Amino acid sequence: MSEMNAETQEGAAPAVVEGVHNYSREEDWAKPEDPALLERLEWFQDQKLGLMMHWGPYSQLGVVESWALSDADADWSRDGIDWDVSAEDLKREYFGLNRTFNPLRFQPELWAGLAADSGFKYLNFTTKHHDGFCMWDTRTTDYRVTHPDCPFHAHRHADICGRLFDAFRAKGLAISAYFSKADWRSPYYWAPGMERGGRTSRGTSYDTREHPWLWEQFVKFTHEQIEELMTRYGRIDMLWLDAGWVNAANNQDIRLGEAVEKARELQPWLLCADRTVGGPYENLITPEQTLPERPLLVPWESCITMGTSFSFRYEDTYKTVRQLVHLLIEIVSKGGNLALNVGPQPDGRLPETAVARMKGLGAWLKVNGEAIYGTRICEPYSEGSWRFTRKGETVYAFCLVEREQSPMEAEICIPLRDSFARVELLGMDMPLDYRLTEKGITVRLPESIREKEVPEAIVFRLSKK
Repeated sequence: MSEMNAETQEGAAPAVVEGVHNYSREEDWAKPEDPALLERLEWFQDQKLGLMMHWGPYSQLGVVESWALSDADADWSRDGIDWDVSAEDLKREYFGLNRTFNPLRFQPELWAGLAADSGFKYLNFTTKHHDGFCMWDTRTTDYRVTHPDCPFHAHRHADICGRLFDAFRAKGLAISAYFSKADWRSPYYWAPGMERGGRTSRGTSYDTREHPWLWEQFVKFTHEQIEELMTRYGRIDMLWLDAGWVNAANNQDIRLGEAVEKARELQPWLLCADRTVGGPYENLITPEQTLPERPLLVPWESCITMGTSFSFRYEDTYKTVRQLVHLLIEIVSKGGNLALNVGPQPDGRLPETAVARMKGLGAWLKVNGEAIYGTRICEPYSEGSWRFTRKGETVYAFCLVEREQSPMEAEICIPLRDSFARVELLGMDMPLDYRLTEKGITVRLPESIREKEVPEAIVFRLSKK
């Protein structure tokens, strides 16, 4: 198989374009047969908002995580490498970042409290990215946060995954463990001196068919790492697998089913997101930095950055609270979840702007969360600046407010042609006067509401009784 086809099935779209993964087609989703997993998928679709975190030694540089190590991705991933360094020196320097990673200001309980208070329902944390650095106390490699080579190893929070998982569970949040199936530090994946054409790329540095014994070592290594995470770190609600090019069609069969089914003997509720691969272990579809144009009728989650990058970037530009509220509404109205990514700083703190944005999103959810959590799609889904969700026969209508405006108009028309017994504005404990018109349900807003500062979106509850 050629270098390109080693990572892309023949005739298929590239798995990754500039670090952004394509997502599986709705029709390729495989519905689980296990009733327990189907129940867990219903639970997952109720959660709506997760906090995703890409964090590792790379945060010290403020550049894209892992990807600059791949020569095949140099054209886009090394844009931020602005010091005079050769490709080989860059890889050496990158892999040596573990020797200076020392996030002394890391406060897992603070992160968990902020997330819970801001309306997040689960954590998706990078236990290991493609660069192979492990953020947990693994026995499989020295390239880990608890090894003496890493100055943070002596800190009371050194086992970062363990401390984070415990802190977030204590606040009632579920745990999704991000894990890269590729490992560019492992000698069983990128074998030293075996680079094809002398260049590194996303896939193995060797042909697994010619060196099956080496590949088998990597399979064993991967299974041991997954087993550690699934047996030593408490309840894990989802195993979120990246590096979709690692699959049997590309001659990189890690026998994932063996590892997942073994984990499910202890954690029968475990969901698995084997991204872009399809089949029985891609329990949900995962768009990245995008969302579908139309509602999907299968479980899905968009992972989208709050700033411009998954990893921490100095002086990054963050989405506004208004943009985040609208993004969440857009995704939920199409039946999905939002995994909102925040990249922690190298010192262990969250960026101040990111914290402010999380709090702003949380403030909106405290008033309007009823229309978000536990809802499902509702026709007509969207019309103009309106979006819709439902719970049973109760419909929620979101009016997206594009800019700050005050006062509001005296009347507003909800573009629904159905009849309801009661119309209310979330945050108020009184029914509103309304009438049916050709354009929909025209609601008269009380003067007390019109004079208030208009939020990022206002939400109406329409009840049949």
